Amino acid sequence: MEAVLSTGAAAMRLGVSVKTLQRWDREGRLVPSARTPGGRRLYTESQLLRQLGRQPPMLPQRVLAYCRVSNTAHKVGLREQRRVIEEFVVARGLANVEFVEEIGSAMDVGRRGLLDLSDAIARREVLVLLLARRDRLLRFGFEWFEHFAAVHGCELLVLNQERLSPEREMIQDLTRIVQDFSSRLHGLHRYRRQLETALKQDLGHASDVSSTA
Repeated sequence: MEAVLSTGAAAMRLGVSVKTLQRWDREGRLVPSARTPGGRRLYTESQLLRQLGRQPPMLPQRVLAYCRVSNTAHKVGLREQRRVIEEFVVARGLANVEFVEEIGSAMDVGRRGLLDLSDAIARREVLVLLLARRDRLLRFGFEWFEHFAAVHGCELLVLNQERLSPEREMIQDLTRIVQDFSSRLHGLHRYRRQLETALKQDLGHASDVSSTA
């Protein structure tokens, strides 16, 4: 609920006298948003901002749902996350929910979808962010992101609140880190083999040219 100011506080904010506010009320120039039971004028912050020629800050309006899987082989996971969230949305009667679906590692904090989501929250556009599970958003640093969202008027709502024991959670995180780096090392090995093949081909081509000459 928006805060209201008394006539004296409103006059001070606008840099005018109480009599001026009373006159503006009679003229219809700045009519109070409400009155106390005793008849005292009350003004909202947005009224005063408009009177000063400034737009009141926009309140967050968007409801977003974020779904993620680590690679294309797990695309069925995107459908499952969306199904869970859609069931919740219908049960709660939420409307105009925007879905953001992304394929990428939870360790990659530079994911396009995550960055766009963070920017929207920073602009105070997002009222609620829905997640099937917290690890869909980030593997580490979820508490920081939760604080960041709250500061910008966004509530993070995680549908599956099942928590593992600290030991089990640590094992799971370490396992995923090893899996992530293993996949990266595999990619590096493949890239090295391709590079070696290309170099051999270039050297062979250079040797042929040299012998021809």
